[in-house]
Amino acid sequence: MTLPNLAGRRLVALSLSAALALAGLPALAQGPAPKAPPARQENQVPGYYRMMLGQFEVTALYDGYVDLDARLLKYTSPGEVRRLLARMFVAATPGMQTAVNAYLVNTGSNLVLVDTGAAACFGPTLGRVAANLRASGYDPAQVDTVLLTHLHGDHVCGLSEDGKPVFANATVYVGQAEAGYWLDDAAAQRAPQADQSAFAMARDALAPYRASGQLRTYRPGDTLVAGVSAVPAYGHTPGHSGYLFKSGGQSMLVWGDIVHSHAVQFRRPDVAIEFDSDSRQAVRTRKRLFADAARGKLWVAGAHLPFPGIGHVRAEGKGYTWVPVEYGPLRTER
Repeated sequence: MTLPNLAGRRLVALSLSAALALAGLPALAQGPAPKAPPARQENQVPGYYRMMLGQFEVTALYDGYVDLDARLLKYTSPGEVRRLLARMFVAATPGMQTAVNAYLVNTGSNLVLVDTGAAACFGPTLGRVAANLRASGYDPAQVDTVLLTHLHGDHVCGLSEDGKPVFANATVYVGQAEAGYWLDDAAAQRAPQADQSAFAMARDALAPYRASGQLRTYRPGDTLVAGVSAVPAYGHTPGHSGYLFKSGGQSMLVWGDIVHSHAVQFRRPDVAIEFDSDSRQAVRTRKRLFADAARGKLWVAGAHLPFPGIGHVRAEGKGYTWVPVEYGPLRTER
């Protein structure tokens, strides 16, 4: 084909030049290379939750979790346990994920810690109370009062580390009946071999406080800290106790090990667990405290309720329902 004129030949030359220039820039023509996806962030938020109870500041502290075998629950059938767990979307394998919680209460006059977690006594999924206490803005040295619901390892092992007190400035309180059992050498010798480690954990955790005179025992009715009273809750252990905090017309019962499976035991309070030293008494105690909490509309804080383990108990049919606290701002009265 013959180009008609000079203008046409110049147009073709410009087009070829542009094509050759573009051909020399293959990277721009293909666009940017794809980016690698960001690495997953596998750390959870610090394990503390804070709320006000009247003038008292309450901080729930997460120690960690343990997977409990559903077969530990008794006085019901395996089928009903599976049904009740499924109803609350709780997995039964590898075990029921069960939280371990402690509670720090700033009364304005005292900094009170209820239970201390498991430390290194039960493996790597537990032992975070002291770290989460620091993350919440406090230091273990500021705690002046430790109240123990009972002397099982997941509540007392956090008291000490390498034979030294973690809460060096605290007075430690435990019920007289509880201390009289777990710290009694004769009782330890009579106990089955499988229970010997539990006695050793209690003795070792309390040893530095006993040596320094910072361990105190009390009887029902004794005054511990202003605004705080002990509530006998025997059955899980011989001297198991809860603690009732009162401020500004509000009340919170920190009840220790009244519930191990929220999915089963609220619905069926007569279901016990193998860890109970007197399971029949533990059932009677649970029913009494459920009724008291529901009737009085108490705040409740539980050592083995899903973190933060704070909420209310509502009567429903022949059983009860757990109503957990809603996350919200910290409301203070000034």
